[in-house]
Amino acid sequence: MSTRSPMIRRKAVKKGLTFTIMVVGASGCGKSTFVNTLCESEVLPKKDHGNAEKAALAKTVAIAPTTVEMEEDGLKLSLTIVDTPGFGDNINNEGSFDEILTYIEKQYDDILAEESRIKRNPKFQDNRVHALLYFIQPTGHALREVDIEFMRRLGPRVNVIPVVAKADSMVPQELAAFKKRIMEDIAYYKIPIYNFPYDEEEDDEETIEENNELRALLPFSVVGSEEEVIINGRRVRCRQYPWGVVEVDNSRHCDFSKLRYMLLSSHLHDLKEITHDILYENYRTEKLSKEGAVDEEEEDE
Repeated sequence: MSTRSPMIRRKAVKKGLTFTIMVVGASGCGKSTFVNTLCESEVLPKKDHGNAEKAALAKTVAIAPTTVEMEEDGLKLSLTIVDTPGFGDNINNEGSFDEILTYIEKQYDDILAEESRIKRNPKFQDNRVHALLYFIQPTGHALREVDIEFMRRLGPRVNVIPVVAKADSMVPQELAAFKKRIMEDIAYYKIPIYNFPYDEEEDDEETIEENNELRALLPFSVVGSEEEVIINGRRVRCRQYPWGVVEVDNSRHCDFSKLRYMLLSSHLHDLKEITHDILYENYRTEKLSKEGAVDEEEEDE
């Protein structure tokens, strides 16, 4: 992770920051609740698929960006959430993969076109996706084929961060074993995810230690709740069960607070830098190489 100069920070304070998160996962896995908990407001309305007609409409992926203005650590943050309702609800999900990949690449194409202009548009909006949260169903077994294929396809284009949805549906031992199996699958299938990279020669000990701690939490176990209750005089967001309470912001109960801090504060700039310097540059190089190859073929003809 790079350290930011005071000049860059002052500019960021004045202008505010922009950041884009895409959320992907099957219907009913708690994406809307998670996003609303993350933003501390109702950004995504709860979906009602109570009748067959609405359920049928939800079977196609309808990519929907929503922007919310927030403040984190004294900095203004314009956070865009890109929802993907309908993902994974079909037997064949090829169409879902293609639509999501096309959306991500379209943002890269827009940047490429803007960079190619002789006169830049001062009001140009950079809508690149900086992090993709992929919600894994809490099956307790291993990654499903759809999980493996999706992350393999999207990993080279975006910072994929796997999360276990509704983690409170498993006891701690089950959850720990499930997380371990998921990471074994990710390693076995060589799935490219955002794994908190660092440079031992350039980064300081604190950064290396923090990144190793976060890497050890992958995939993040999340619990979302917009319900607040008073416990021992404290107002907490939690889910209540006959056997007890799961506190959303308690790191002993789930990884939500660490994931939130990582996304919106500690690793926000790293995710943006990797998006621009590595993922976008790789896409740009591939695209221009292909176009160059096509031009050469046409000349040969």
